[in-house]
Amino acid sequence: MSSPIGFSAASAASATSGAGGRPNLQHAFLDVRDPPPAKGSMAPGPSRGKIEFQFNPKELTVSKAAEWKRDAQKGSKTSSVPQFKGSQPSKLALEMFLDASDTQDDKVVTTVEKLFACCVPTDDTHQKKVGSPPWVVFHWGGLTSFTAYVASVSVKYTLFTPGGLPIRGVATVNLEEISGEQSGQNPTSGALAARTVHTVVAGDSLASIAWREYGDPTMWRAVAEANAIDDPMRLRAGTALLVPAAEELG
Repeated sequence: MSSPIGFSAASAASATSGAGGRPNLQHAFLDVRDPPPAKGSMAPGPSRGKIEFQFNPKELTVSKAAEWKRDAQKGSKTSSVPQFKGSQPSKLALEMFLDASDTQDDKVVTTVEKLFACCVPTDDTHQKKVGSPPWVVFHWGGLTSFTAYVASVSVKYTLFTPGGLPIRGVATVNLEEISGEQSGQNPTSGALAARTVHTVVAGDSLASIAWREYGDPTMWRAVAEANAIDDPMRLRAGTALLVPAAEELG
């Protein structure tokens, strides 16, 4: 199984420059996307902008769990053989350090408002009475996460202006994968279509992946949309791509 977050040595090397091989500073950001325009689709809509990290996170916590069930054996001294029920969605937890002590403006509050907006329905979906918050993808240099929704945001303010404006704080953000590997689903039952994960290797392109999966290289846009790829020419080896099922694309 591919890792829910892709990173490659090639992308790490590309982040260096200069005679001394000093790394270029690349700030992390959350790519905020519109929810899918079509009901049941797993391809996010256009980008709504970025939530830039003022300071890169010190650590990331990625978790993945499997669900098993073990039936009780009455009167037996040994337990029954567990049955695998499926995989739980991947989760990513991170912290954002926010500071505006030098300018003492509303930069901290503005960033927090953007994070909170990821937990409420967008205006467009609210008007259509479907009510869906935006989707997000975490990026940091060669590091790219799964397409996710913001499960929770909590902020601890630690410094204020004399007027009470927060100018420093730490935001804890928890992301949960939109769609993991699906098993045993019937495409005609109304459930989400099964998807596969492809790990990019040297020489791969979106067109070659689309040809391999669908037999049609012109379907590369579906793969790009499912993974929030804005520039198909910057495909990094080692990145895990979510590939929509053919029946999902009609």
